[in-house]
Formats: sequence, C-alpha cells, structure tokens
Amino acid sequence: MPKLNVNGKTVTVNTEGDTPLLWVLREQIGLTGSKYGCGVGACGACSVHVNGEVRRSCQIELKDVKPTDKIVTIEGLSRNGSHPIQKAWLQHEVAQCGYCQCGQIMAAAALLKKKPKPTDKDIDEAMTNICRCGTYHRVRQAIHTAASNKPNNDRA
Repeated sequence: MPKLNVNGKTVTVNTEGDTPLLWVLREQIGLTGSKYGCGVGACGACSVHVNGEVRRSCQIELKDVKPTDKIVTIEGLSRNGSHPIQKAWLQHEVAQCGYCQCGQIMAAAALLKKKPKPTDKDIDEAMTNICRCGTYHRVRQAIHTAASNKPNNDRA
C-alpha cells in the first residue's frame, strides 16, 4: 500500500495507482479543503504544494507520488490559520462564495515563498486560479499585504 507524506505525517492509503491525488486526499485521508472544480487542472481549486511547488492535485496520479514527496494541503499550511496569506485573505475579505479560496491561498503561499515581495506582474503570472466571483483585485491586495508581513514558519 502506498505511503504518502501529507502535512508532515506519513499516511498509508489503499487505492489504485491511477487515482488522482485529489481523491486520495479527500476520500482516503479526509482532507477536504482541496476542491474538485474542473478536473482538467485549469481552475486550481484542487491546488496543493508538492515539494514546495504549487500543483493541481486532480492531475497527479497516486503512482506518480513518491513516499519522499512532501505534500502540503490547506489544512497543513498553518496550524491555526496564522499564515500571513490566510490573515490577509480575511483582512481583505477576499472570499465570496469561497469555493476556490483554498486553491487560491495555496497558490499565493507558493508565490510568496519564491518571491517574498512580488510585483503585480509576478502576481498575475503566478495566480492562474479561476475565481467565478471575480475577486482578483482583492487577491492582489491580500498578497501585497501578506508580503509586507513578517514571514511565518509554514510548511509550504
């Protein structure tokens, strides 16, 4: 049975190798923050970090995940919602319907890890997630606010 490193813990799962990581996280492990949106990797609702890189979990098959790969979901981004991007999301009231927000937050956290002081262009290039509510201007504001805060010891 495959073993995964999810949010700093080793987890054993019992499913087929061609199962998308998204379904393993949601159905086998019970981490439901990552959402199913489009199923083709376009919307980003399923975004997680794999070895520090933002990835669409609906497009990763279980057989392609190594036991040494470090997977971080929204549930593992911070222990208590204290990651600067999570605080900024609340401050700027980014979420409307909220469906895409976990994926958006994971993409933003990965961006800040690579570029602690991103420009608008950096944000536009990195934030490819789709928000049907259109809160893109709030997303940008929240990322700039989080960038101005001190870094957090996140697991991303």
